[in-house]
Amino acid sequence: MTDLPQKLKKLIRQDVQSMHAYAVQPSAGLVKLDAMENPFGLPPDLQDKLGQRLGHLDLNRYPDARVNDLRDALAEQDGMPAGYKLMLGNGSDELISLVAMACKVPGASVLAPVPGFVMYAMSAQLQGLPFHGVPLTADFELDESAMLSAIRQHRPSITFLAYPNNPTANLWDDAVIERIIAEVDKQGGLVVMDEAYQPFAARSWLTKLRAAPQAFGNVLLMRTLSKFGLAGVRVGYMMGPRALIEEIDKVRPPYNVSVLNYECALFALEHAAIFAAQATEIKAQRATILVALAALPKVRAWNSEANMILIRVPDAARTFEGMKSRGVLVKNVSGLHPLLANCLRLTVGTQQENKRMLDALRESL
Repeated sequence: MTDLPQKLKKLIRQDVQSMHAYAVQPSAGLVKLDAMENPFGLPPDLQDKLGQRLGHLDLNRYPDARVNDLRDALAEQDGMPAGYKLMLGNGSDELISLVAMACKVPGASVLAPVPGFVMYAMSAQLQGLPFHGVPLTADFELDESAMLSAIRQHRPSITFLAYPNNPTANLWDDAVIERIIAEVDKQGGLVVMDEAYQPFAARSWLTKLRAAPQAFGNVLLMRTLSKFGLAGVRVGYMMGPRALIEEIDKVRPPYNVSVLNYECALFALEHAAIFAAQATEIKAQRATILVALAALPKVRAWNSEANMILIRVPDAARTFEGMKSRGVLVKNVSGLHPLLANCLRLTVGTQQENKRMLDALRESL
């Protein structure tokens, strides 16, 4: 890493200089089980059909009204409540940043349980907003009293709740979440329910929004097609009360979703049954992994509602390096928060990948 010349260094915000860029682990030659990706690709016949479809696009033109077809298709697929509107993002990451940007008013702040998705705190910092992290319990459940106390104290503009959470992979208690939403609303704030891992979860907050949209007028629901099976396409979306979405949508860059991205997404939605079958297989593999982990005396595994499993081992760094030397890449999350001490995050892969991962884990403990 080279140092920035002093005359240019003074142009960069001090807080940005103190940050670390989002790191992506090198994975060449390894079984890649570190990033919660769907391990299944498109069947060959669909690859050919998609290639032909993309080849006929007018890449010399900016994205057109076809992007509205994607919005409509997502709204129909999810059964979006009446009176709601949907906006698109270049993945969920952009939507998180856009919400923070739109809500940057004097006295604004962001709050979320920790450990959680790193982009909540990062987006707040990049917008110059204070971030208040409220620790989960030792078993990674919401600490209701601490959350309610922090909401009353800080009166956050935005409270992020991942459902299921990353990296802990659990769904929190719905009754606790409802009381948190009510308290945030009382303080005049928004709640963003982040359902990135919804294809693998037992339930969705969207069910409650459909049943009583007026009761959750301060709630935005965010999803992504990354875990659906399109991590490389970078399409996220967020829905909420129409008037609220229309205001946030004003800070969205024009043409933020490319013609290639939205056409890939539309193609995938037309073949949703294939991706649903892949999610079913991933959940079955997840159950098999959990049974195998339960038989390892030195490992504690938490139940998962996502396509990842959080485990605790005696020495995370040693186990991580041991698995990597055996050709399997997972994620060492032990440095992200004290509650994650000696924890690794395992992505659920194919049956063959999972066997290699479990063998590497046993040999590395």
